[in-house]
Amino acid sequence: MKLYQMKVKSTFLNGLILEEVYIVQTPGFESETFPQHVFKLNKTLYGLKQAPRAWYEKLSSFLLKNGFEREKVGITLFRKNYDSQLLLVQVYMDDIIFGATHKMLCEIFSKLM
Repeated sequence: MKLYQMKVKSTFLNGLILEEVYIVQTPGFESETFPQHVFKLNKTLYGLKQAPRAWYEKLSSFLLKNGFEREKVGITLFRKNYDSQLLLVQVYMDDIIFGATHKMLCEIFSKLM
């Protein structure tokens, strides 16, 4: 089995947050009209405590909708069977490590992502 790694650059910018989170205005991006106001976030930001969980929820939901099964060994390990072939996907923060018993499955997964 050959393994590949994929780094997701916009990991923590794609998660939706369920809580109400407010931040102070970032230096250089202050509102001239409302300089004392705070911003309410609609999505996660890098460094936000909720960002990794929101990203994982979005990614795992996507994988499950595309036929992957979550392994019982660890909640960040996903598996998909193609007849007698196997594709494994391990998620760790903004890294996705994947491998398959046939190279074509890795190419399919890369295109899916």
